[in-house]
Amino acid sequence: MRFDKTLDVQRAMAIYAHPDDAEFGMAGTVAKWAKAGVEFTYCMVTNGASGSQDPDMTRERLRDIRAAEQSEAAKILGVKNVVFLEFEDGYLEPTIDVRRAVARQIRIHKPDVIFTMDPTMRYGGGYVNHPDHIAAAEVVLRSINPDASTRQMLPELWQNERLEPHKPKALFLMAFGAPDTIVDVSGVVDVKIKALLAHRSQIDADSVDFIKSWMKEAGKKKRYAYAEGFKVLRFEEDGAPRRNVRRREERKAPQARGRRALRSTTPSRPARRSR
Repeated sequence: MRFDKTLDVQRAMAIYAHPDDAEFGMAGTVAKWAKAGVEFTYCMVTNGASGSQDPDMTRERLRDIRAAEQSEAAKILGVKNVVFLEFEDGYLEPTIDVRRAVARQIRIHKPDVIFTMDPTMRYGGGYVNHPDHIAAAEVVLRSINPDASTRQMLPELWQNERLEPHKPKALFLMAFGAPDTIVDVSGVVDVKIKALLAHRSQIDADSVDFIKSWMKEAGKKKRYAYAEGFKVLRFEEDGAPRRNVRRREERKAPQARGRRALRSTTPSRPARRSR
């Protein structure tokens, strides 16, 4: 599937903290892309075991309920793979263990595009963002540089598990304000709502009008009936010229005359600054 003139997408992955996170902000895009033939993978980082006010609910029972709900929602949307990393809901931090687990899945599934939340969004509109949302999104940024893309970072992944480094072409951050990319999801809005309502332990039918009004607002600028908004970072656009590393090194070479050996310590970097 070609998202636009420069971005060809065959595989995509959504990496998020809790069941229903993906359905709220990106499920319309997921459904649209899956319908167009994109192989979509969900990677849910926590077990969702904290999402209840019911005094009779246990963490173990809620974990199983929410995993089943997420699997049902994914099936409705056409998501091919669902991965449950099962870190504890509410206790997520961007530790090296979480980073390794996420990087492993990126290397396994090799997505052209990764979706996650914007880790810089902390509060707004009477809402304080959940720390798990921020942590999961921060892990995704670290996976792009350096965890999933660098050979000598987490070397056990390629030495022991034969998982080669991988970097996506683009990162889509769910934007709750000032998006730079608007996706028309008018044709799949009913699919998105059906997937949301699969999360019966969290969402009821009374929420539908609010969610639709949110999507209508996102579509106003482009005159779409319903839309989802993202901030998009592109790392390697199809057909984009690559920086000529050899020429760069040749320009530096005269400064190194007289040395017995010349070792390049400057890796090839994308045009966008990533460190």
